[in-house]
Amino acid sequence: MKPILSVAIPAHNEEQHIGRCIESIVIAARHASQPVEVVVALNRCTDRTRDIAESLGARCVVEDTKCIAAVRNAAVRASTAPAVATLDADSWMSANTISEILARVYDPRYVGGGCVVDLERYSVGIIFSLLAIAPYLVRQRVSIGMFWFLREAFDAIGGFDETLVSVEDLDFAVRLKAYGQSRGQRYGTIWRHGITTSCRKCDQFGDWYIFRNPRLVKALFSGRDKRAADHFWYDARR
Repeated sequence: MKPILSVAIPAHNEEQHIGRCIESIVIAARHASQPVEVVVALNRCTDRTRDIAESLGARCVVEDTKCIAAVRNAAVRASTAPAVATLDADSWMSANTISEILARVYDPRYVGGGCVVDLERYSVGIIFSLLAIAPYLVRQRVSIGMFWFLREAFDAIGGFDETLVSVEDLDFAVRLKAYGQSRGQRYGTIWRHGITTSCRKCDQFGDWYIFRNPRLVKALFSGRDKRAADHFWYDARR
């Protein structure tokens, strides 16, 4: 059977997380009783990410550009289903996530959308750090974390903006929402049965790091500060 949904995953040295990520998709697809394709875009991987992904049935492509938007685009463009969901390698679905996506993604009322994201753990520092970034997200009135959309909408807005070194996901959501509004469609949010994501940045830098570094937050949300993006994402250890 041809897949009704593709899940596109960018991955840079994700051997610690990719197994859980893909296994969650497999479980959610089984729960939805639908064929789902998993595509992993490998970015400068030097570990066992590919071996693990392929052992779990994923198809891998290589995109070594040091640009997360380019890696996301490579995964989506290598997919074959008419509907796509994106998921980061250190996140995982609930058993009902794919059912929730399929209940919306083919509904012409929606251009696509995002979901509510839960964290694997919480602390006072993490909560304050979330509050530090909240103003940048709330003003746009979009949900991120995991996107779902038809391939035709992705192509219409040109995918993820490869001129950005960070917040390419937020930018994508804003442009997808605007495209939908121009067509009388709305941007949707999966409020229940979304995804959970790791707290590895907090584990690495400390739970209070984002809250205590507002200049870094501002630089990252500019989308064009390469030094900030390298420090927090591209050159950070895995």
